[in-house]
Amino acid sequence: MEKALTGVRILDVTYYVPGPFAGMRLAELGADVIKIEPPAGDPSRGMGGGLVHSAHNAGKQIVHLDLKSESGKREMLELMRSADALIETFRPGVMKKLGLDYESIKEHKGDIVYCSLSGYGQIGELAHLGSHDLNYLALSGALDQLRDKVGRPVHPTNTLADYTGGLLASEQILAALIRKFRTGEGAYLDIALAEVMAEFLPNHDAYMKAGLSDHGVPEIGGGRISYAIYETKDGRFVTLGALEEKFWRNFCKLAGRSDWLSWGECAPDTPEHRQVAAFFKSKSWQEWYGLSLIHDCCLSPVLTADERHRHPFFLGRAPGAKTSKVR
Repeated sequence: MEKALTGVRILDVTYYVPGPFAGMRLAELGADVIKIEPPAGDPSRGMGGGLVHSAHNAGKQIVHLDLKSESGKREMLELMRSADALIETFRPGVMKKLGLDYESIKEHKGDIVYCSLSGYGQIGELAHLGSHDLNYLALSGALDQLRDKVGRPVHPTNTLADYTGGLLASEQILAALIRKFRTGEGAYLDIALAEVMAEFLPNHDAYMKAGLSDHGVPEIGGGRISYAIYETKDGRFVTLGALEEKFWRNFCKLAGRSDWLSWGECAPDTPEHRQVAAFFKSKSWQEWYGLSLIHDCCLSPVLTADERHRHPFFLGRAPGAKTSKVR
């Protein structure tokens, strides 16, 4: 079956993770994505022996151009004539210096969808600053929501803002392309990674304005033993999401403890919590996973990134793949 974006051409003038991830998602949907790299290549080729580059540029055609040279600029403009959209991740002002900003490109391709993806947008006191994923998480308020037991922000091992920003960029480009194909009009998109992360906090804003909580929905914020993370016998962890009464009731049935039925809303570090925590430490994570398939109580193991590749769910989602047990 023909993919949705077959026949659509995207110019990907991006480095590292957010932009390349956005371009790769469009390529997965069938777009003809041409990635423009300098003669020395995307700097991500030097990260992890090139692993960062290969992880985010599958399905693209790589073209090396020196955009600072007249010949490179001419080749870029020639590619632009057949392009439907362009995504770039330079600092604000760089593309204008190169003569390849939206206003300049629009003179050659009036219906272009042009997406600038940056840390803090194209204008404002932060726009010119260098920054990375951890900075966007911090400024957006997202990092403040990830705290350990003593209240310190937890350092993520994944670039959450980069991937979320890339995902939103692909979404916005798709929306602009629909408009372009309907009306013949192009568009300019200014996407800021810090703003993208802030857009994931509407619950926090609503609860704060109502004076109910400054950390989002209390029921899922770690204040209930029915919605929590527990250590297992083998030093691993499982998550319990028995927020609704029916799921907590199912969990109590699994435990054989009808006296726990009224404990769902109890707080951590209470006698009730200690009993439940001790119960989870009585079995390994594999044993808990087996029980989760029988007892419908929102119970899932905390898998490593590698283990997920062997989990039946992910194996089953891959076309033509056979499922197998986690080992």
